[in-house]
Amino acid sequence: MASIVTQIADKVRPIGVSTNYGDPVEVGDQTLIPVSLGWFGFGGGGDDENGGGGGGGASIPVGAYIRRPGKDLEFEPNLISLVAVSIPLVWVTGTVLRKLVRVLKK
Repeated sequence: MASIVTQIADKVRPIGVSTNYGDPVEVGDQTLIPVSLGWFGFGGGGDDENGGGGGGGASIPVGAYIRRPGKDLEFEPNLISLVAVSIPLVWVTGTVLRKLVRVLKK
């Protein structure tokens, strides 16, 4: 059992800052460093008879740090992904507040 825990720890150890910040990319005279909100993955498999399996993962890009010649490092957000991420957050917040107001009225 300890060897399984050690193997999992060795796989997870490299995951850190690199999950939210990508490698710098040179585009013309600019340097871009992509930034994501989070990262997750999942997977599953079937038994030996069926031999099925699958998995997936996602990262939500929120923008990039851009270094232009003669200027400081600036963050430029990806507005489309920020709106897409904020819609469920606003919905959940509104639902919770509505229920909280109903409870407090009683």
